[in-house]
Amino acid sequence: MSDLIQTIAVLGGTGKEGSALALRWALKGYKVIVGSRSAEKAQATAAELNTQLVEGEILLGMSNADAAAQASIVVLSVPYDAHKTTLESVKPHLEGKVLVDLTVPLAPPSITKVHIPEGKSACLEAQTLLGSGVRVVAAFQNVSAVKLKDPNNVVDCDVLVCADDDEAKADVIALVAAAGLRGIDAGPLANAVAAEALTPVLLWINKKYKVKGAGIRITGLAD
Repeated sequence: MSDLIQTIAVLGGTGKEGSALALRWALKGYKVIVGSRSAEKAQATAAELNTQLVEGEILLGMSNADAAAQASIVVLSVPYDAHKTTLESVKPHLEGKVLVDLTVPLAPPSITKVHIPEGKSACLEAQTLLGSGVRVVAAFQNVSAVKLKDPNNVVDCDVLVCADDDEAKADVIALVAAAGLRGIDAGPLANAVAAEALTPVLLWINKKYKVKGAGIRITGLAD
């Protein structure tokens, strides 16, 4: 991973998946900033996560904009209905950085049906909104927060990583490994359409088979 990537801001880091990833990365020695629309809420979540650390430190929680400004790599973990507004609020702080977008364009109440947004995928919409100066990477769309929340839990799930920039993709695959999962190079950012569309399928499987946190595994690859 690039030496420049030292501090990770998790925007929407007070949510289940964002906070779980923040803790896993902090346990691996990364400096992590929890971002939220409410700085106070972010600070409370950061304080709670810090109690679970033996080594490493999650920095004080901040507003999403302040967190993005101070980080080298920015992770976006928000519901789709907050996707555009959050990106617009932090756009001035993302130039030249990598944005890891976890967003899935679910359309409640039908969250078990695939919804293709106007821009084809949330990640492609993010790239269009932010411009070529920001390297958008799609990842973690198919990993359940239920599996991530216990940092000691071994998550038997692969992470599809899509991006148009090979260096950014490699950096994020390294972050996936640091979170305790296997990252799979799944091609260009356009392929995020498929990764995002898998999530409602997995939610259907959870419901149909009465399980929690169904995920995907790519077979035929050497460990």
